[in-house]
Amino acid sequence: MKKKLVLATANKDKIVEIKKLLGDLDIELLCTTDFPDMPEVVEDRDTLEGNAIKKAREISEFTGLPAVSDDTGLEVDYLNGDPGVYSARYAGEQATYADNVNKLLTELSSVGIENRAGKFRCVVAFYENGAAMTVEGQCNGIIAETPRGDKGFGYDSVFILPEHNQTFAEMERDVKNSISHRGLAFRRFHDLLRKRWF
Repeated sequence: MKKKLVLATANKDKIVEIKKLLGDLDIELLCTTDFPDMPEVVEDRDTLEGNAIKKAREISEFTGLPAVSDDTGLEVDYLNGDPGVYSARYAGEQATYADNVNKLLTELSSVGIENRAGKFRCVVAFYENGAAMTVEGQCNGIIAETPRGDKGFGYDSVFILPEHNQTFAEMERDVKNSISHRGLAFRRFHDLLRKRWF
């Protein structure tokens, strides 16, 4: 019987990326929408690690299955690491991707390209049998002055990879997955899971 793993997210964009990254493992991937009564996890920790572990633990305990969660933040040097852990709700609790991007660009509107460095960090937490493990991926870049591209989500349209001279939103998904913070973190998780389960 296939092992089951719950992805601790209802974000359709994340689910597509993660399923692609873990697709070669002989496991059944479920997500929170497969459990209609699942309570929402409040992300109230002050670190990416804390939120990722909390989500994975609560969802594992609710479903009785191993769970994996990630928390991702964009950390901009000029903004002292903001939006960081608040990246998904930078412009407010009900903010859209566009709202968050617009707030970020407004905050940086007077800043030259030489002061627009930032990094994406993705922390993946795996929770099984009462214990949590984490892995991390990081990607360094520069915040664009205006959005570019339409392939990504979140802050992808304003995060430039200098070595490619493209934003994540200008890249094909496979290219993005091969170099992104989430791609790196989930490849590390993939290796961890292969060693544990296979």
